[in-house]
Amino acid sequence: MTDPLEALRAPTVPVDPDPVFAARLRERLRRALLEPTGGTMTTTVHETQARVRTLTPRINVDDGQHALRWYAEAFGAELRGDPMMEEDGRVGHAELAIGDSVLMLADEWPDHGLLSPKTRGGPSQSLYLSVPDVDVVFARAVELGAAADRAVSDYPYGRNGVITDPFGHRWIISSPPSPAHSRARQGDVGYASVWLPDVERAAAFYGTVLDWHSVSGSVSGGRHVEGLPHQHIGLFGGQEHRTTFLAFAVEDVHETLRRIQHAGGEAAEPTEEPFGLSAMCTDDQGMSFSIYQPPEGASPVENRLAEAAGVTPHHGEISYLTIGVPDVARAQSFYGAVLGWEFTPGHTPGGWNVQLDGTEVQPMTGIHGGADRPVVVPMYSVDDIETAVTRVREAGGTASAPEQQPYGLASTCTDDQGSHFYLAQH
Repeated sequence: MTDPLEALRAPTVPVDPDPVFAARLRERLRRALLEPTGGTMTTTVHETQARVRTLTPRINVDDGQHALRWYAEAFGAELRGDPMMEEDGRVGHAELAIGDSVLMLADEWPDHGLLSPKTRGGPSQSLYLSVPDVDVVFARAVELGAAADRAVSDYPYGRNGVITDPFGHRWIISSPPSPAHSRARQGDVGYASVWLPDVERAAAFYGTVLDWHSVSGSVSGGRHVEGLPHQHIGLFGGQEHRTTFLAFAVEDVHETLRRIQHAGGEAAEPTEEPFGLSAMCTDDQGMSFSIYQPPEGASPVENRLAEAAGVTPHHGEISYLTIGVPDVARAQSFYGAVLGWEFTPGHTPGGWNVQLDGTEVQPMTGIHGGADRPVVVPMYSVDDIETAVTRVREAGGTASAPEQQPYGLASTCTDDQGSHFYLAQH
């Protein structure tokens, strides 16, 4: 009779573990070894905390099993239940818990037109991932093969970076802003006013394109845009030079006026306004702007700036300001001395990003030289750029076909009075 225990005496044959299980186990071991006692991984919580929400993304990838392993290693994702597998080995449906949310994924289904970004030639959307430590998650994703589209940097609404994962999906990985950056600093933009010849035409145009609702302002020829959640924007007519007028927050108006005059600019005497002590100014290249010192306590402007610190711009709000000047070196010297601006090389030749204490000003701002005269061109955030471009053209403006940029889809536009601006779907 054969000994029933004979099999136990046979040599041990290693068995390859399930790859998804292995990735999850490896991540748990990494957390146990590297994190302080009682700590939690930056992106993973127990799967019972994650749930399908009102809007849950479901993505297609060109290699489902690889994607399950990759998201587990890069983002600490954990499977919710077992994946539904097809006979040919494709992932028919899988759910991953990431933080308190769920990401659904499946392999490509060409017969139904469900293709991955790699097959289509690029992403059509971005996935926004909020984590406590963006630097750690970003570095790990790049180490595992993601493309670094935009390096991690500080912005008024948080610290973030952008990657494209190995399956072609674009991720904005972000951490909340620190409390120190949640209020306006000297050099942040507290108010922007679009200057052009006819304010009524402008109100109609931007009402059509950006859904702005503007009302008469306190100054003749001016209108104020109502309903924007986090920004103060206005329109001002009677101006042949089409630009955007900026009001900068400062800690001390009188000290800033002294700096302006010392740097070669001009400034009027300050006056008390509802939003604080304010003065009209001109820099040493002829660009008009104003400065204001918020009153004690939180003014409406300050309240909105504080609210805006943790969010991306809403539809119709400014996401970026481009300042064109004749001499960029002079502008750097002037605004560095007056507002404390710092400058880092931008993405385009001759362009510079503006920062304060190593973080982006609010809203994000860039500066370049070579302009005939100073001009400020805003970029407006829109929910649907194709619709916005159509509206621009129908309202008498011009708009280029949207193109994919590192920050999203963008279009170069002019309104029906020749003012330049950009649209972006971030």
